[in-house]
Amino acid sequence: MTIYFYKVWQPYGCFSNFSPHGIQIQGTYWPTVEHYYQAQKFVGSLDAVIIPEIHAAATPEAAAALGRCCTYRLRPDWELVKTCVMREAVLKKFLTHGEIREVLLNTDDEILVENSPTDYFWGCGADKTGHNHLGNILMDVRAELRKFPCL
Repeated sequence: MTIYFYKVWQPYGCFSNFSPHGIQIQGTYWPTVEHYYQAQKFVGSLDAVIIPEIHAAATPEAAAALGRCCTYRLRPDWELVKTCVMREAVLKKFLTHGEIREVLLNTDDEILVENSPTDYFWGCGADKTGHNHLGNILMDVRAELRKFPCL
């Protein structure tokens, strides 16, 4: 059975980047994976000044809106590094929070799909033809976590 996730309040909502599970990366605490991911778009860019505003955003939705604003210039290598940035953040989230790590591990070998109707890169899109990169990262993280049963 495929497990679909999307909204934080739905089943498996802890798999969403908007879930309230903060992460500490490179000495900085981020309220959600979404905050971290959106900020990383601007590291080393001409518009890096937006990073503190993204970090301080009151909600992951606000952080996402800032990160998606087309008036800011992304870092030049963003398309090359964005999946690595996401993987690092998702792994950190599940290493940090034992209660959701158990939820992920208890999905056994089920296929995980971000059921976003609009995102064809991270999710499956409305017609289920999207790339589902977030679901794939979660399945990779699940496999990696299984290598360390003492966590």
